[in-house]
Amino acid sequence: MDKHYGQIVELIVRKNGFSISELARLTHMNRRSVYNWFNQKYLKQEIIYQIGIIINHDFSVEFPELFRKDDFKNQNSANLNDLTFWEAPNPSLWKDKYIELLEKYNSLLINRIESNT
Repeated sequence: MDKHYGQIVELIVRKNGFSISELARLTHMNRRSVYNWFNQKYLKQEIIYQIGIIINHDFSVEFPELFRKDDFKNQNSANLNDLTFWEAPNPSLWKDKYIELLEKYNSLLINRIESNT
């Protein structure tokens, strides 16, 4: 039987008494992102791990193919202070890439127009 990782994680989160709002706050994400995780059939191992640390749950029981029994031992919420995992990429990076793409497109259009005249 094929597992739906998102649904399994959602069930465990709710069984452990965490609300979606609380999980979103603890992961520094919005609620929509959390719901999107739960809708994914194959959720990234890193996300499952971080959620396990946050809710203090050993996901090696549900996902023995992803984790070993000792992966969740001796972990505490101190790791959550490192926000690098949850941070979104730098918005200016995408803006710069978009502008570069637009400039290339404009250049191609100009070359095309000049070649047709």
